[in-house]
Amino acid sequence: MKYKKIVLAGGNGYLGRVLANYYKDKTEEVVILSRHEKQAEQNIRTVTWDGKTRGKWTAELVNADVLINLCGKNVNCRYTDKNKAEIYASRLLPTELLGEVIRDLFEPPKLWINITSATIYRHAEDRPQDEETGEIGTGFSVDVCTQWEAAFNKYETPKTRKIALRMGIVLGRSDSVFPRLLNLVKLGMGGMQGNGEQYVSWVHEHDAARTTEWLLDHPELQGVFNCTAPKPVKNAELMHIIRKAFGMPFGLPAPKWLLEMGSVVIGTETELILKSRWVLPKRLLESGFEFAYGDAEGAVREILK
Repeated sequence: MKYKKIVLAGGNGYLGRVLANYYKDKTEEVVILSRHEKQAEQNIRTVTWDGKTRGKWTAELVNADVLINLCGKNVNCRYTDKNKAEIYASRLLPTELLGEVIRDLFEPPKLWINITSATIYRHAEDRPQDEETGEIGTGFSVDVCTQWEAAFNKYETPKTRKIALRMGIVLGRSDSVFPRLLNLVKLGMGGMQGNGEQYVSWVHEHDAARTTEWLLDHPELQGVFNCTAPKPVKNAELMHIIRKAFGMPFGLPAPKWLLEMGSVVIGTETELILKSRWVLPKRLLESGFEFAYGDAEGAVREILK
């Protein structure tokens, strides 16, 4: 076994399951901090916490190889005042609590990775955004990201290295965005969304997990990292790639007005589809990380295999 303990805070969601499965054969134990009890599976066990107060769970952080914080209500909802408040609280409260606990521990985790979002950058169709030259955007989702990273940086943790991992759209078969796009393709509605010119900064789920291990194994790395494949694609191209891989010869497009009507019906926001996220993983590439799935065609083929 390579590691002793990996801790996943809020690890019962899609990405948490990806990470737990990735690490279970590489570590003695994977501990998931969750609001809900769950029976242990192999060396993956769940410890309950409320994300707001200290408790017995704090002992799980002692000397862990890495804590990966995945807490946060799903943003795939209407931005009502109630949902906005929950989106903020579900990210800021656990992150601040973890920072406070880590600061006070005699033997804290060696590394703390906070999974934030590449949506922190502005809508970009003119040039790519990286960690050094990228421009922070405006609006609700950007404000969530900036406050989230501020909460992550609130407490000094001299014994714990910290990395804010700005995650792109994670592509995998079991959950998240890809199954929804695939369903549209199956129904013949897998054409471009809006004008199709908006960039999609994506990452294959396997590379998302590999990135965390790379950061864990390179103690000289800290600060902000973008976790997106090196070749973002425009929305129209991504939909074409999925149609081609699935064998669907056509896909009806969804103009902006139709998306706005549909988003009300299914309870989401068009920003999730129409914002152009053109983000590059400059620091990961400079550190020597090599993506297993660097282009969208290869990633989609693997997911559908």
